[in-house]
Amino acid sequence: MEDEEGPEYGKPDFVLLDQVTMEDFMRNLQLRFEKGRIYTYIGEVLVSVNPYQELPLYGPEAIARYQGRELYERPPHLYAVANAAYKAMKHRSRDTCIVISGESGAGKTEASKHIMQYIAAVTNPSQRAEVERVKDVLLKSTCVLEAFGNARTNRNHNSSRFGKYMDINFDFKGDPIGGHIHSYLLEKSRVLKQHVGERNFHAFYQLLRGSEDKQLHELHLERNPAVYNFTHQGAGLNMTVHSALDSDEQSHQAVTEAMRVIGFSPEEVESVHRILAAILHLGNIEFVETEEGGLQKEGLAVAEEALVDHVAELTATPRDLVLRSLLARTVASGGRELIEKGHTAAEASYARDACAKGVPIPQAVYQRLFEWVVNRINSVMEPRGRDPRRDGKDTVIGVLDIYGFEVFPVNSFEQFCINYCNEKLQQLFIQLILKQEQEEYEREGITWQSVEYFNNATIVDLVERPHRGILAVLDEACSSAGTITDRIFLQTLDMHHRHHLHYTSRQLCPTDKTMEFGRDFRIKHYAGDVTYSVEGFIDKNRDFLFQDFKRLLYNSTDPTLRAMWPDGQQDITEVTKRPLTAGTLFKNSMVALVENLASKEPFYVRCIKPNEDKVAGKLDENHCRHQVAYLGLLENVRVRRAGFASRQPYSRFLLRYKMTCEYTWPNHLLGSDKAAVSALLEQHGLQGDVAFGHSKLFIRSPRTLVTLEQSRARLIPIIVLLLQKAWRGTLARWRCRRLRAIYTIMRWFRRHKVRAHLAELQRRFQAARQPPLYGRDLVWPLPPAVLQPFQDTCHALFCRWRARQLVKNIPPSDMPQIKAKVAAMGALQGLRQDWGCRRAWARDYLSSATDNPTASSLFAQRLKTLQDKDGFGAVLFSSHVRKVNRFHKIRNRALLLTDQHLYKLDPDRQYRVMRAVPLEAVTGLSVTSGGDQLVVLHARGQDDLVVCLHRSRPPLDNRVGELVGVLAAHCQGEGRTLEVRVSDCIPLSHRGVRRLISVEPRPEQPEPDFRCARGSFTLLWPSR
Repeated sequence: MEDEEGPEYGKPDFVLLDQVTMEDFMRNLQLRFEKGRIYTYIGEVLVSVNPYQELPLYGPEAIARYQGRELYERPPHLYAVANAAYKAMKHRSRDTCIVISGESGAGKTEASKHIMQYIAAVTNPSQRAEVERVKDVLLKSTCVLEAFGNARTNRNHNSSRFGKYMDINFDFKGDPIGGHIHSYLLEKSRVLKQHVGERNFHAFYQLLRGSEDKQLHELHLERNPAVYNFTHQGAGLNMTVHSALDSDEQSHQAVTEAMRVIGFSPEEVESVHRILAAILHLGNIEFVETEEGGLQKEGLAVAEEALVDHVAELTATPRDLVLRSLLARTVASGGRELIEKGHTAAEASYARDACAKGVPIPQAVYQRLFEWVVNRINSVMEPRGRDPRRDGKDTVIGVLDIYGFEVFPVNSFEQFCINYCNEKLQQLFIQLILKQEQEEYEREGITWQSVEYFNNATIVDLVERPHRGILAVLDEACSSAGTITDRIFLQTLDMHHRHHLHYTSRQLCPTDKTMEFGRDFRIKHYAGDVTYSVEGFIDKNRDFLFQDFKRLLYNSTDPTLRAMWPDGQQDITEVTKRPLTAGTLFKNSMVALVENLASKEPFYVRCIKPNEDKVAGKLDENHCRHQVAYLGLLENVRVRRAGFASRQPYSRFLLRYKMTCEYTWPNHLLGSDKAAVSALLEQHGLQGDVAFGHSKLFIRSPRTLVTLEQSRARLIPIIVLLLQKAWRGTLARWRCRRLRAIYTIMRWFRRHKVRAHLAELQRRFQAARQPPLYGRDLVWPLPPAVLQPFQDTCHALFCRWRARQLVKNIPPSDMPQIKAKVAAMGALQGLRQDWGCRRAWARDYLSSATDNPTASSLFAQRLKTLQDKDGFGAVLFSSHVRKVNRFHKIRNRALLLTDQHLYKLDPDRQYRVMRAVPLEAVTGLSVTSGGDQLVVLHARGQDDLVVCLHRSRPPLDNRVGELVGVLAAHCQGEGRTLEVRVSDCIPLSHRGVRRLISVEPRPEQPEPDFRCARGSFTLLWPSR
């Protein structure tokens, strides 16, 4: 254990006490309690003292400190016990259970909560959705069951009034996959009556104080619990000490949210609220006798019939049937004839809220409601889709939180059953911890000092012995014909057990005036003497309800309420087997519980209540001394001191620790496992702290196990690395062989694909040399990935070869036109679809008599004059144009493009030169993507020239591409680049002023023309 607790905190394990006496035990318990150390070990048993206050001992940080640790590596804690149970379940595949015992108010319920929280925190690291759902249900179920099964008592503000055993199922990875809750002996009589200073079940107060006004109105309820007979006793009490934090209002919201998370539908939650409200209304119904019988059931009537209406509405049953069930009951005669027998006012009140010839209706309804809630939670928690052949065997951790030993001023049938349950659990504890341990030492031949302990088997036999036990006598009294009273039952007990050492009564001991004659008997339990009153024993043991009311609720239109009463479908005339009594059912459930616990590896938490006042920081020595005595804690310490802390078969011990010794790793060659274990311990120097049995090794001190575990923990990483190295080497060799095979297959497959592809290319391109297409329509086959670069190169070579074949057949006179078209296609880059590539390009259209019939000769003369003057070599392009300038003047002009200049001519003045721009100053031109003939020529240091080619033959002939092509080809020949831009909104510059020009198609426009606006131009183009 870590050095976290010095001597000032006392002994963390009672086994370490110098003297095992009650005084030393109490002194160590009180010292640790005063220092805030509420947990102490007795070997592997944890002793817990209720602090009655919040302590900083829990939460994620504390869970991390205990997770994966051995039991003695950390100070005593609930988390250590939960971790030990979880490790035993996960690592050794053992079913385990945690038994939490102690009297009422000792902190059992809180201990079970912390254990559940620890298990939820350390599981499901991969955050699987189904496991998270199960964990949420497990945690939220506690909140719901506390609301319906817990109540405030004089000894405990949140006392469990039922027993609970929860099995949690885990998969092979240690994650929870489901669970099942078993409930035992709900104290249903609390529904009708509570002692002074106590409350009814929490659910009633939560409904009244936590519901909204609208819901209360629908349930016909008032918020004040004092209005109702079943809740007026505890109306002024809070649920817990911390009322501001745990008020009924907040608890109602928490319970409603928990039910939603678990999987209760909104309709089911509403049904539960209606049933609770109906129970409260039933408690307020009073009966009066009328002077005349008539229709009023032989003179019996309900004082306030509105309550009957409320009950009928809330239970979804007919009002007249509800009233009939309250005022009378139907019985079947021997001839199966139905007879309706009316109640007296007293009998009707009994049927409503007292045990007279049957179970009171309200408590029966509440018991069925509680059982339905438990079954509904179980249906959600059941493992889904589990196949042991596929998923492996599930392991289980059981958590038992059951009522503690109870002694009240008046003890009845419920206290008798509760104390019998504690006797059974104490017997199990004795068998597993004390008796079984001593017997094992004797069987293994281990010498040790025997410890005397009290064996309560004789008390258990007194209660459950066949034919003569108290429960058997009680069942006989319930089944006997004639009138058998509680007094006769007591007389029978006196007759059977007058010589029993643990039984007495006033008749057997007349001088004992603490018991009343004819009413009380006393049992000397292991926890102390308890006097029981036999009044009501027979009626409570019968535990049956009138069939009329069962049929009434079974026929309800509320499916939730109907599901709680399946026995109501039985016809009243049917003869059925007598049902088992409450005592027999409880005894059978206890026997099954003990057998279930005995089949698991147990871990114990023994809870102690420090004082009766529920005050923090106070430890009543006399009160605690009594609990220590009847829990048998001193005997447990003596057994642990005289015995051994751990024992393991030699084979299992070697399997776990053989790697820590050179003589046993990996396998020993000694004569037996016992000899190998001896050699291992000698090497560690631990042979003085162990004893060798016939088949097991017994280890006295937990420190020996810690030492071995530490040695093992140091070696495990080395062994894991060795195994990983060998396995990784094997995997690498396997992978290398597979890769070699894969590469060989790939190499041969590539060869095959290459040969097949080349053969296919040869087949397809056999006719590629035939004119005039030269393979234009041939489809290239899809190549393998490895041949893609090769085919791209081949495709480029083929295209060059085909182009060469086509170019060889073109006349030399057409080559300039071809080069111009190629230049135009490259300059436009596919941005202009129609650019006149399919027609012949004449270039000099103004000299053509076809295009310029009236002025071709005049233009020829002007051309001759310009050639003599400027000395240009060739005309690149000429055409009539429509121009617009920066002054918004729109005129007809002619455009002449030579190999030296760009001329703007006036056709109306014999083609006089209006503007001449050196061709080397032209830097680019802009066109649109449509079919219009707009061209903007950009020149260095001059205004952009905006023109539209027109007056062509045929009209609107597309010559923009020709202008672009001849100018681009000429620039390429001179080794400079011509910038060609294609845009539907062309920017231009006039004297440094930026303008925009766009094209507007107009069907009604006869000829192209410009429209000027401030800052922009628009070409109105005739659209055909």
